[in-house]
Amino acid sequence: MDSLPVPDPDALQVSDALQARVRSMVQAAGGWLGFDRFMQAALYEPQLGYYTGGAHRFGAQGDFVTAPELTPLFGHCVANACLPWLDQLPPCITEFGAGTGQLAAQMLNALERLDSLPERYLIVEVSPSLRFQQQHTLDLLAPGLSDRVQWLDALPAQIEGIVIANEVLDAMPVRLFEVQQGAIAERGLVRGRDDAALAWQARRADESFTMTVRRALASSSWGGDDAHALDFSFWPECYQSEIPEQGVAWVRTVGERLTHGVMLLIDYGFPAPEFYHPQRSGGTLACHYRHRVHHDPLLYPGLQDITTHVDFSALARAAEASGMALLGYTSQANFLLNAGLLDELASLPRDGGLETMRQTQAVQRLVSEAEMGELFKVLAVSRGVHEPGPGLPAATE
Repeated sequence: MDSLPVPDPDALQVSDALQARVRSMVQAAGGWLGFDRFMQAALYEPQLGYYTGGAHRFGAQGDFVTAPELTPLFGHCVANACLPWLDQLPPCITEFGAGTGQLAAQMLNALERLDSLPERYLIVEVSPSLRFQQQHTLDLLAPGLSDRVQWLDALPAQIEGIVIANEVLDAMPVRLFEVQQGAIAERGLVRGRDDAALAWQARRADESFTMTVRRALASSSWGGDDAHALDFSFWPECYQSEIPEQGVAWVRTVGERLTHGVMLLIDYGFPAPEFYHPQRSGGTLACHYRHRVHHDPLLYPGLQDITTHVDFSALARAAEASGMALLGYTSQANFLLNAGLLDELASLPRDGGLETMRQTQAVQRLVSEAEMGELFKVLAVSRGVHEPGPGLPAATE
């Protein structure tokens, strides 16, 4: 951790306050707290959490960069992919976790150019500071269109149209497990030495969580596809990974409330056979701080992003359980190229200057196998729409 920048005193004070809050939670829970509850507090505790505090999180001055901040061409391609769906659906787009508002501005500008503006663009945002930032971005980058945008602080009871979640599910709290001599243990937190910090502790999982883990591992087929008769010898001793209960529940809930429309999910992750691969023995949990990646979520709680990769197989099953149909699934590179990324790049003014170089480099980062192109995936599920559109190959099952 020596290479990580040290937060300023004010930021450390906020982190210390959050850590004290979590220690109180540990005590109230009987001395042991599941990691999902810690992650919830670290990211979303009012005024203290990573996303609910006032610090700048996105872009060059923050901790990480998302695709819409690299280039507006990302949003233009998402708009191109959504265009045929907008012709069939109620004229509304609902975006969850809109970050700085860049994707919303890019899509609205592109859809205006395509003469297909939705009547409403809804942003579901629980963070007051991010909502303010989104409003500023839209006023600046889409000034004539920002009046179409409305903000919601909770999931609507009924949704129609297109739902977009770009890099949302990776920041939803997860439960952690490890395999110990063929038994399942859940990883959580206890008070550290002298109650001054937090420390890891694994405890034997209860029957319900044990079956949840068994089903998740069985979905990978590495130890067989029968959750009751798994061959744990395929996974190394002390194998660790995550169960995305909240992300799965979110997809199922949104799917149930989406009466007519398409849900478009863009995030980094894998299908189950890769997610629970025996060689991925430490799981996918990671932290992002000042554009550095490390694996200690107990360091600087509230000041760093905590993420996991997405199990797209679990999300597809959750969507189908809610009555939705699989519309398409592919890599981000294929999605963007199919949706006209190279044509969008070619349409930019070619002055040979720094801006041309910057846009070209951004496109390379979006589609490169070594960068975001293959790690990020795109999943679309639908109710009442049967054509995948230009960005996605048709579902094969």
